[in-house]
Amino acid sequence: MKRLRCPKCDRYVVFDETQYTEGQTLVFVCSHCQKEFKIRLGSSRPAAQERDFGSITVVENSFAYRQQLPLHEGDNLIGRRNKGTEVDVPIETNDPSMDRRHCYIHVQVKNEEIVYTLRDNNSNTGTFLMNEILGPKDRVRISSGAIITLGATTIILNPSQAPTSED
Repeated sequence: MKRLRCPKCDRYVVFDETQYTEGQTLVFVCSHCQKEFKIRLGSSRPAAQERDFGSITVVENSFAYRQQLPLHEGDNLIGRRNKGTEVDVPIETNDPSMDRRHCYIHVQVKNEEIVYTLRDNNSNTGTFLMNEILGPKDRVRISSGAIITLGATTIILNPSQAPTSED
């Protein structure tokens, strides 16, 4: 089953993608706001030229479900998903203690190794690394399995699985 967001009211529309073929155009009507919208089913293959810079796993909590979100090279602004707020890594949650623009994970390649750095974005509840709060100007290097807490939501760093020397 796949979930799509209605472009008007942001509610989910669920459908079974196995009933359709690649390239087929589907028309949906949102049951909440009656907005009609179309999608075209494409290939689910990942792009071959995109490099894997790792991801974060949002641990299931009382507000949402488990999510796996990719990171990109450079600053990854992480925050609560909210219509109209631009973030690089939007976490889908109703957790009111997570800011819409909560923290950054900076991804950089140094000597063919991927380096991850965490810093708070002046959030209201703070950013915690392994239960230690980061200061307002702290930049902390993090590694595989780092446990980061944003409000009542916990995320775990999953480093890149791709070899870095073959670019």
